[in-house]
Amino acid sequence: MADTSIPSFKAADLVIQLSSSLKTKPDVGEFGSVFTDHMLTIEWTATEGWKAPFIRPFGNLTLHPASTSLQNAIQLFEGLKAYRGDDNQLRLFRPMLNMNRMANSARRTCLPTFDQSELLECIRKLVEIEQDWVPHSDVASLYIRPTFVSTEQSLGIKKPTRALLYVILSPAGFYFKTTDAVSLWADPKYTRAWKGGTGDCKMGGNYGCSLYAQYEAVDYGCQQVLWLYGDDHQVTEAGTMNVFLHWINENGDEELATPPLDGIILPGVTRRSILELSRKWGEFAVTERYITMDQLCCAVKQQRVKEMFGCGTACMVCPIGRVVYQGQDLHIPHQDAKVTTRIAKELTDIQYGRTPSDWAFLV
Repeated sequence: MADTSIPSFKAADLVIQLSSSLKTKPDVGEFGSVFTDHMLTIEWTATEGWKAPFIRPFGNLTLHPASTSLQNAIQLFEGLKAYRGDDNQLRLFRPMLNMNRMANSARRTCLPTFDQSELLECIRKLVEIEQDWVPHSDVASLYIRPTFVSTEQSLGIKKPTRALLYVILSPAGFYFKTTDAVSLWADPKYTRAWKGGTGDCKMGGNYGCSLYAQYEAVDYGCQQVLWLYGDDHQVTEAGTMNVFLHWINENGDEELATPPLDGIILPGVTRRSILELSRKWGEFAVTERYITMDQLCCAVKQQRVKEMFGCGTACMVCPIGRVVYQGQDLHIPHQDAKVTTRIAKELTDIQYGRTPSDWAFLV
């Protein structure tokens, strides 16, 4: 819920300035490399509160060199998508979950609160204006990137008195350059997040600090990092994805498991949706539990692993085919990944309107 102590901006006050020169819409290229004609900006100051939301031509921002978003990483972002269905209707997938997560991240960053429903309506209007940018494809979409930064002009570390919330759009195809199963490098010397930290918030600093390990993973012949935590090397996330393991567990039971939300794991919208979908099937145990690398290694050796996959808004559902860990090369079954395939189909059927669902928000 929004903090009513800080009055929110209102979508009814939205000001729209359309561009006089529209871009030629290219084919969908590399993820996040092409942007639409317009953007949404909403300014805030402690003295004047929220200004009116403003949809304007896409353009560069002007920031003071001492802005604390640049100096102290007081900033956050979100990610969701607009899909064009077979019926030509545009849909967002469970967008209020993204709005709520963004508000939680804002509280953790000491940025001002806002009414999530009002922001969603502003985003809906922006997507409506840019509807011709939504690909006519069931393997592509329009990626929506809400971003919230401090514009406080100070080298001191303090609560911002100025901020900017903005939203940009980018047509998006596949996140990875290949549709094959990804390979993961697991090394406990690097930690993505820790208890009491900000691993459960979508802050830029969580991602920038992962680059060094990411490139070391490539040196080991892997595409992504499998992040571990603790002395027992708990599995947490894979690159920017939540992780699921479909296996026969230690008790001999068939189980779909994912690490719990204990402050380290990002509460992904796709993650939550997969848990809810698979629990409705009622075909095997679906749990949120800790999984250690010793357990995974043992299960692979005993051929108890059925499949493993990562998930997220950008990458959707991505099979995992290999994990490199302390000299061991663990090969994960993925050629006949029935659960991965089924989950991906059920989610995309909702997103593209083939299956009616209240998870689909019409634009």
